[in-house]
Amino acid sequence: MAANMIKSIELGESVSVQEVDNYLAKLDETKRATLEQLRSVILAVASDAEQGLSYGVPAFRVGGKVVAGFSAAKNHVSYLPHSGSVLVTLAGELEGFGTSKGAIKMPVDTPLPPSLVTELIEARRTEAKV
Repeated sequence: MAANMIKSIELGESVSVQEVDNYLAKLDETKRATLEQLRSVILAVASDAEQGLSYGVPAFRVGGKVVAGFSAAKNHVSYLPHSGSVLVTLAGELEGFGTSKGAIKMPVDTPLPPSLVTELIEARRTEAKV
């Protein structure tokens, strides 16, 4: 593993990116595909975000503040806005998805629509002032 991290650094890749890659590599194909698609959308919307892990799950930081993240569970995957108020603000947009105070839960094979991810990230960035 250390050799892989050194090789990643030599190639100019971030160790944090490698941590997210490692997280995804441990998942079954369906969850991995759904979350890789979500990752791509997050990075397209927040192209200035730095990838890494926060509390053991992928997170995307802008200006040092986490603006988005995701995780996998046994029977679902989750989008994590890292803000309870963003979910309240966009509650009308979240119909059809399971939510908790800090997560949007979706079936393992159903990614969030890119337009919704955009709204979530824009709301979080506004709230975090980044």
